[in-house]
Amino acid sequence: MSRETAIERAVRGWDDGSFIKDLTRRVAYHTESQIKESRPYLTTYLTEEIGPTLKAMGYQTQVFDNPEPAGGPFLVGKRVEDPKLPTVLTYGHGDVIRGLESQWRAGLDPWVLKQEGERYYGRGTADNKAQHSINIAALRTVIEERGKLGFNSTFLVETSEEIGSPGLEAFCRKEKALLKSDMLIGSDGPRLAPERPTIFMGTRGALNFELAVELREGGHHSGNWGGLLANPGIILAHALATIVDRNGKVLVRDIVPAHIPNSVRSALADIELPNLPEGPEIDAYWGEPGLSAAEKVFAWNTFEILAFRTGNPENPVNAVPPWARAHCQIRYTIDRDPDTFLPALRRHLDAHGFQNVTVAATRLTMFKATRLDPDHPCAQWAAKSLERTTGQKPAVLPNLGGSLPNDVFSDLLGLPTIWVPHSYASCSQHAPNEHVLAPLLREGLAIMTGVFWDMGEAPPKF
Repeated sequence: MSRETAIERAVRGWDDGSFIKDLTRRVAYHTESQIKESRPYLTTYLTEEIGPTLKAMGYQTQVFDNPEPAGGPFLVGKRVEDPKLPTVLTYGHGDVIRGLESQWRAGLDPWVLKQEGERYYGRGTADNKAQHSINIAALRTVIEERGKLGFNSTFLVETSEEIGSPGLEAFCRKEKALLKSDMLIGSDGPRLAPERPTIFMGTRGALNFELAVELREGGHHSGNWGGLLANPGIILAHALATIVDRNGKVLVRDIVPAHIPNSVRSALADIELPNLPEGPEIDAYWGEPGLSAAEKVFAWNTFEILAFRTGNPENPVNAVPPWARAHCQIRYTIDRDPDTFLPALRRHLDAHGFQNVTVAATRLTMFKATRLDPDHPCAQWAAKSLERTTGQKPAVLPNLGGSLPNDVFSDLLGLPTIWVPHSYASCSQHAPNEHVLAPLLREGLAIMTGVFWDMGEAPPKF
């Protein structure tokens, strides 16, 4: 019985096909949280698949209704070995993006796991069924090898993450005592690069809003009125150009960090963003001058125009349009308060003479920004565990560039949060042909078994 034999046991579970057998069953559940007809699968995934698996591992499980009507149910599994031991909360989500069956490549079905070379195709493979399946398998491996975990474990699975996790905050607030833990260890999102193990300790937040210019009722003939009527599309384009310059630098400095903390800058010093074969080539000139590519994504705020509309793009007519709208987004770190962003934009537009451009929140913050300092003992402990298992220094990201409901765990439950992803950026997450890479799954089983073994043997200082 040792760490090494536990990892060997975990890898055998990959080599003998046991893990893929489990994943095949889980992918077959049509857990599309955006589709009303698929909602029953959200419940059966928990009651028929995840619940029985955890019960067989000595967990007591319970399925809870979501306090929000729009959201799906939650499952909580608890294994308490000794109240004096630390408790680790592990999170995953069982819901997936729409299957989009007709858009998958010939020979692929989103609900049938299929191997082609090193790729396993299926909806939810990358996001998030394979990832939480790895963590379940790793916990089971430690129990089988050691006879116990050596710590208390709470496993939370939600079924509404793909629609913004409605009800998660309310549920965790209500069940705070049930979920009381010392640390969160979860898996979601991509590695920095397929070949480099990665941990991240938080996420950037996202604020969506609309800038609009509405001048009059209806369009007017551009031959008769062009040059006499102000064009809202042109006005809005000029307004946007005062917010971000032609090279992507944000000019409204009140919505970007005043500086990058030294611990964050140090953690990112050895992080190089790869140009992935199936991804777009990075535009080196774009964004905040003087920052590395990693700092631009993981330590800075960005202003994005997600959509711009004026007139009738599908069928243009010879008319001066009456309105123009831009759907925009700010991705932000914890270094700025998002409640100040829209007022700052309002002040900026007024100062530049654009009083006729309105600023209105649309979909409010999807998930708030969070970050655990890279110098935190839990972050240092996790990095050492991954390096011990893989033999290479992992990429340590203070926060992911994207978003997750991590604020519920870090802010509401007050936990240090460690995320160990088992996917990669070109996995076609949220798109047709979603897939995972076999080497990442196999290594992921070894990594997480090592992490959970270390938690029972020498946990970090909380």
